[in-house]
Amino acid sequence: MTFNRRHLLLATPLALAGCGGILAKQPYLARADWPLAPPPPASGGSIASRGIVQVQSLSAGPTLSERGLITLLPDGSIHLGYYNRWATSPAQAVTAALIAWLQASGEFAAVVGEGSSLTPSLIVEGTLDTLLADPTNHIARAALTLVVAKPVGIGERPIAQRRLTATAPLTGATAPDLVAAQRAALGLVMGQAVAMVSRAGSVVP
Repeated sequence: MTFNRRHLLLATPLALAGCGGILAKQPYLARADWPLAPPPPASGGSIASRGIVQVQSLSAGPTLSERGLITLLPDGSIHLGYYNRWATSPAQAVTAALIAWLQASGEFAAVVGEGSSLTPSLIVEGTLDTLLADPTNHIARAALTLVVAKPVGIGERPIAQRRLTATAPLTGATAPDLVAAQRAALGLVMGQAVAMVSRAGSVVP
């Protein structure tokens, strides 16, 4: 065995041991799944004087088909979080939140999702357009486009269509800060959505 080869064989375990020490110092980052849907406010005790509302599954806008938390960077680009994600897809979570908020309002006899055997008097559908944190401007943004329609025969007659938007203060840069601000913005949008559907329900014969 030559001297160079013997020297290499002796040095290799030491080099690997050094690498192991470096790797051992790297912190382990576990993924965190955050709940998105903000809880609805307590019912005001109103009497359910309107019919049945069916909420169809909301579509996801650009980048919102992923579960990672979205942050708007100073250069206008988007950062999609890998270690911090919503527990379910945002569109799915917002669909469930909209149903919960409409139910909690007490305005309707029933609020159901797709696949229900109940015949609705109103159908709500739409798209989750925006849900992100904007640290540069210290806010979180949420936007939802909704269409409320009345079933007519085998089709639907649109009654109202609006793009609902809201912002909420962003007080820090940690994941809990980003989550809290986006949930707050979404809660404001949910309040607008309930008011919109309630108004549409009041004009349906």
